[in-house]
Amino acid sequence: MNSIEGMFDLAPEAEDRLANPRTWESGGHPWASNEQRTLTCCRVVEETHDVKSFQFRVGDGLPVGFEPGQFVTVSANVQGQAVERCYTISSAPTRPWLVSITVKRVPGGIVSNWLHDNMKPGSLLRAYGPAGTFTPTAAPAIKSLYLSAGSGITPLMSMTRASLDLGLDRDVVFVHSARTPADIIFRNELQRLAELSPRLRTFFVCEGPGEQADWQGPIGRLSLQLLSDWAPDYADREVFTCGPAGYMSAVRELLRAGGHDPARYHQESFDIAAGVAAEPAAPESDTPQDTFTVKLARSSKAFTMNASETVLAAARKAGVAVPSSCSQGICGTCKTKVLEGTVDMKHNGGIRDREVLKGFRLLCCSRPTSNLVLEL
Repeated sequence: MNSIEGMFDLAPEAEDRLANPRTWESGGHPWASNEQRTLTCCRVVEETHDVKSFQFRVGDGLPVGFEPGQFVTVSANVQGQAVERCYTISSAPTRPWLVSITVKRVPGGIVSNWLHDNMKPGSLLRAYGPAGTFTPTAAPAIKSLYLSAGSGITPLMSMTRASLDLGLDRDVVFVHSARTPADIIFRNELQRLAELSPRLRTFFVCEGPGEQADWQGPIGRLSLQLLSDWAPDYADREVFTCGPAGYMSAVRELLRAGGHDPARYHQESFDIAAGVAAEPAAPESDTPQDTFTVKLARSSKAFTMNASETVLAAARKAGVAVPSSCSQGICGTCKTKVLEGTVDMKHNGGIRDREVLKGFRLLCCSRPTSNLVLEL
């Protein structure tokens, strides 16, 4: 299991008790695993009217080694088509024999609806991971501010559960935004955890009261005034944010307006609700883009693309099915061998150096610098 002493100032003897030499993890790299495992569903918990937590054990009985905030990539067969999505692990690494994901049913969401309608105790699910860099390891802090909205609460819940399991009284202000009180995920558990840890303070803000007429909390959206009331020292805190893209953008601007140092702001890189990441932006250029040809060795197909596009995006436009998930160079799902040609790859840990030396590249974060032949 990855060491968590650096995240939570864990005593060495406590870390030793948690360590296990046989875990399902990333082979020494905390976010580079591309090994697929079979998970067995043990329990399904209804968190709200449209959110469920699915608890799994690994088929081979291994504990799951991960850092709080990381995600797994699940692979489902939906109407005869293999579909993959990323879901944050909502459970804590301190309880490694059961791993859970908490999924909101998204209108039109292929995998979220399939999970809600089909996953039950005894069901099997294939998954890659764990992976991801949105963890406290990146920025150990004395004081933290957790800001979440909707199902973006999941990675921050994993961090909070781990801290409490370890008996740490960490200074955390946890602010969650929801549509109505009935939509607050983990509401009762967060309040109970706050009772167990005096320096964990939880606050909720809802867009409307919904059916709870006696709601006494604030109505509307998170504002600098609310933040100042709940965490007057927010400018001194390390901030971890997760939620819909619009929410995270608004929070980032709100903190900037309040004088918070952007270097102490961290946010998840993919859309928790949809289970996918935004396509990496193309680098700006004032010069015309070159056009390259991409040939697929196995299928004998070919397509053309611009140098400004990622190979994955161009393949999708051409109707080529390429396994993918995070689209941020993190999960490693789209790893493909480049037989001929060169690319400019800027990944986020989803591929190992030895794999690069063997010619593999992550298509989601690779842009061509010549014509290509891919092992597809």
